[in-house]
Amino acid sequence: MEVNPPKQEHLLALKVMRLTKPTLFTNIPVTCEEKDLPGDLFNQLMKDDPSTVNGAEILMLGEMLTLPQNFGNIFLGETFSSYISVHNDSNQVVKDILVKADLQTSSQRLNLSASSAAVAELKPDCCIDDVIHHEVKEIGTHILVCAVSYTTQDGEKMYFRKFFKFQVLKPLDVKTKFYNAESDLSSVTDEVFLEAQIQNITTSPMFMEKVSLEPSIMYNVTELNSVTQAGECVSTFGSRGYLQPMDTRQYLYCLKPKKEFAEKAGIIKGVTVIGKLDIVWKTNLGERGRLQTSQLQRMAPGYGDVRLSLEAIPDTVNLEEPFHITCKITNCSERMMDLVLEMCNTNSIHWCGISGRQLGKLHPSSSLCLALTLLSSVQGLQSVSGLRLTDTFLKRTYEYDDIAQVCVVSAAVEVEA
Repeated sequence: MEVNPPKQEHLLALKVMRLTKPTLFTNIPVTCEEKDLPGDLFNQLMKDDPSTVNGAEILMLGEMLTLPQNFGNIFLGETFSSYISVHNDSNQVVKDILVKADLQTSSQRLNLSASSAAVAELKPDCCIDDVIHHEVKEIGTHILVCAVSYTTQDGEKMYFRKFFKFQVLKPLDVKTKFYNAESDLSSVTDEVFLEAQIQNITTSPMFMEKVSLEPSIMYNVTELNSVTQAGECVSTFGSRGYLQPMDTRQYLYCLKPKKEFAEKAGIIKGVTVIGKLDIVWKTNLGERGRLQTSQLQRMAPGYGDVRLSLEAIPDTVNLEEPFHITCKITNCSERMMDLVLEMCNTNSIHWCGISGRQLGKLHPSSSLCLALTLLSSVQGLQSVSGLRLTDTFLKRTYEYDDIAQVCVVSAAVEVEA
């Protein structure tokens, strides 16, 4: 009959504890009116309770702090801190002690030990302490692996390890939407509006310290989450930046291409990178968390081979009096164009100048500005229409109607105004 040797007990003991900030002690106030049977008994007991606030005994929050009673929740973006202690429980001197702490995630294994050097010796009732920190960047199952190796007085090498499994949860639900800025009835400007919906999906309130958009090299960003009141910039969410559990906030940003990119129409075609959101918050007693989204992308609007946009146009014009507009023509294709401009009158809009004139050759991604003169024979809100561009190389004509709108008033009305 085979007999297994008894399992040898280790001389060292390993203890691992998560480090978190304490919470304010809460109690349930029990009170009654003096005419009730207990009289002033409950009120006096609350005043004598050392955990209550003097003068505000009926508040649930007290002046004492409570140490964590369990492991608690760990959320993405927070810093995981742990205290590791190796204690010599024996009456022997242990040598060459090496403590190693690794964090195993679904995609990688990280070494969190502050030092990789071994401790020469550890006397009885002495301990080796270490504190590790790690900013959590992945959700899902995490395993903290603590391994201890040492040598006994007899020269025997010993080794053991312990596993601590915990889940990392998602604290925020972030949704984004893109909107193209409309300049008039038909054309679209290069401005892009980003709406970010941020929802607190934890069980405790958050203080939103910062929500910003870091744009890519192609764009400049303007935050639209504040207003100016009495010369001061005030947040649209009020003076208190708290986000209660399951509450949602909507942040708005305006992005505009930089000049060097806006002039090159081919660069902003197709899928473009807008930037990424940087979110910083604080929870219980100032515990900090931070999240950065991946690069946000959008599909740039298509303008066809030739884009016509307005650089300048008056809001109000006089009836039957010429006014001027400035158009910008951009070659969005990858080939050379030879353009001819035709101006077609409508029932209300009449163009001034020569129709069918040559604009010359236009290279890919290049632009030219064109000053045009026209007048309106009808009052009211009138649409500017009737421009035609023809590429003589391919014999292809591009039509542009409802380019913009102007308000046409009589000269007498404007003088009275």
